[in-house]
Amino acid sequence: MKTSLKIINFYDNLERISYKSKIKVLNPYIRPEVKKIYKAFYHKFFDDNNKRIILFGINPGRLGGGITGIPFTDPYNLKENCGIDSNFKIKKELSSKFIYEMIDAYGSIYQFYKKFFISSICPYGFTLNGKNINYYDDIKLFDKWKNKIVEWIRFQIEHIGSNKTCVIIGKGKNQKFFELLNKEYKFFDEIIALPHPRWILQYRSKHKNFYIENYIKTLKQIKS
Repeated sequence: MKTSLKIINFYDNLERISYKSKIKVLNPYIRPEVKKIYKAFYHKFFDDNNKRIILFGINPGRLGGGITGIPFTDPYNLKENCGIDSNFKIKKELSSKFIYEMIDAYGSIYQFYKKFFISSICPYGFTLNGKNINYYDDIKLFDKWKNKIVEWIRFQIEHIGSNKTCVIIGKGKNQKFFELLNKEYKFFDEIIALPHPRWILQYRSKHKNFYIENYIKTLKQIKS
């Protein structure tokens, strides 16, 4: 089975956790337009039998992956950089902006996705009072979703990537939580962490090119 179909099967068969809370779950994958889009995306860039190096973000935000179903891909970059039309309102997200500028500087979008698969530690997003929150911001939320997160990571290692090296997008809490999971479940031999794009553009925007170069240098050194 081609890699594209394995990824599509992953998203087609995601199971949502039943959890009573004020925290709302972002679940774009049940919408017909999103299913159409992620199938077009993965058929376009992953239609081969190659394994990828997995880059794990945190979880989808309400302006990016929470709309399109594709991590770090907002409606603007879906059209302008991925060449995929949709009925989504053209919205922009800071993290998506950085990632696609980095991909462009890497070489080309085809070259990048031939080697890498961008995922999320938790493929569902979360909001509280209309604002994004992360899977680790509420310990009860994390405990409720932990077993499913472990299952999803194992699936991706087996079918999409490998257990040699992964990249964590987001130093700090995301890195810490993933390293604890990795210590417990021994997913990967090596974990490489990079600063989160939103942090870069919010707090280090003057040095954006430095961080893009750092991303590219780090990613190109990883052996498939």
